Amino acid sequence: MIKAWNQLLKKTAIGTTATALLLSGALTGTDDGWNREAVAAAAVTADKQVAITYPAASASVTLDKRLPLKKQLKLSDDVSVRYESGNNAVARVNSSGVVVPVAPGTTNIRINVITPGYSGGLTLPVTVKAGSASYKVVTAVKKVSAGGKSFSVQTVTIPKGMPVTAALAGRRVGALQQLQEIAQSYRADAAINGTYFEAYGGVPDPYGTVITDGVVEHIGNTGTSVGFKWDGSAVMDTLRIKVTGATDGSYKFPNNWYVYFVNRTPTQGIASAVMFTPKRGNKVGFSYGKAVTVRKGIVTKTGSNQNADIPSDGYVLVFNGSEAKLADRFKVGTKVEYKVSYTNAAGQEIDWRDVHTAIGAGPRLVKDGKLAVDPAKEGFSSPKILTDGGARSGIGIKKDGTVILATVPGATIKQWGNIMLSLGAYQAMNLDGGASSGLYASGKIVTNPGRQISNSLLFSNKMKW
Repeated sequence: MIKAWNQLLKKTAIGTTATALLLSGALTGTDDGWNREAVAAAAVTADKQVAITYPAASASVTLDKRLPLKKQLKLSDDVSVRYESGNNAVARVNSSGVVVPVAPGTTNIRINVITPGYSGGLTLPVTVKAGSASYKVVTAVKKVSAGGKSFSVQTVTIPKGMPVTAALAGRRVGALQQLQEIAQSYRADAAINGTYFEAYGGVPDPYGTVITDGVVEHIGNTGTSVGFKWDGSAVMDTLRIKVTGATDGSYKFPNNWYVYFVNRTPTQGIASAVMFTPKRGNKVGFSYGKAVTVRKGIVTKTGSNQNADIPSDGYVLVFNGSEAKLADRFKVGTKVEYKVSYTNAAGQEIDWRDVHTAIGAGPRLVKDGKLAVDPAKEGFSSPKILTDGGARSGIGIKKDGTVILATVPGATIKQWGNIMLSLGAYQAMNLDGGASSGLYASGKIVTNPGRQISNSLLFSNKMKW
């Protein structure tokens, strides 16, 4: 299955700057009193001013929630912006404009335009207050018959809207911890193991997609993903993610670039284009390929065959094999931006912009209240998924939005789908299983994994984001 998964992964305007030039130094040197060269230079080089507005003069967020700032901002032009917190001890803000509370207090969130040829900014005071979430998780063992066999299914039922996140072992991509350790680190009320990962040697990178706080932290682009939106609802689809970039304001050749992995260790000499975010840790973790370091939207360093440092206010791009030529598009001082797009496996655009948390694994078990098991179509080839029985973990969504976390021993995937139907799932998908299968609730292990895991999907009233 791991081998199959790896194969699949593969208007010109004069702004304030120009005005200042006109008033300060462009009134002499010609017959009519105008320095035509200075005026022309100002018109060409001046940035267009972008108006950034927020519905209120300030914002607030409670400790049990996050604030999707980008979702509420209005920009007068379609430009890229950078977010920065004045005090990370009160609240952090990430590249997707999501404010993550840390402790009660007030700080300023600064939003600045980074697209070349444009300028503008906004400083927004944000106050963090105590949380009051009080969702109740319910643990139960349910007897279910499927495919002529009786199963004891461990279940945890979670109300719609309970705070949720995709948790990482050690809070970074490429590490391992016990499920209970991950859950306790985030102060979880309920947790289940997440996507598949490299469990048999090498860096324990995930195989499936991981989205945390609205930021893509790993791209799997195979199987099925479950996502949670800001309104508390959940979606499930064959999510495929594309990351495309620009240098010096242009997304066209020869300024364009792309990556098809995020936070995944590439194979030396094999074509790859990978972005490494701060969720990877302090370094990329290997010393080959051509690396480009970007801080605050500007290239600060380039180099080859080095274990590059990952800046806390940026990312590192590493181009390997035949993709190494892409690194030539970056020089120190180059302005860089990128965008993320979402489609399904058929290439149709899907709106996942409001999804703040996602885990990709699969295969799909239930779709719109009906059995929907077709692992081969989703790219799975291992008998462990296609035909064999085994320990399973999965997530189901009822029609009213209630979440079901469940584990079961000895079930085939088809039996697992029928079990999910019996539990009342309207949508359901399989998660990593076997020795990874684990479930945690209310401070206790319900199903004990047989090994450490790299990631988890967890829910909490008092989340330590």
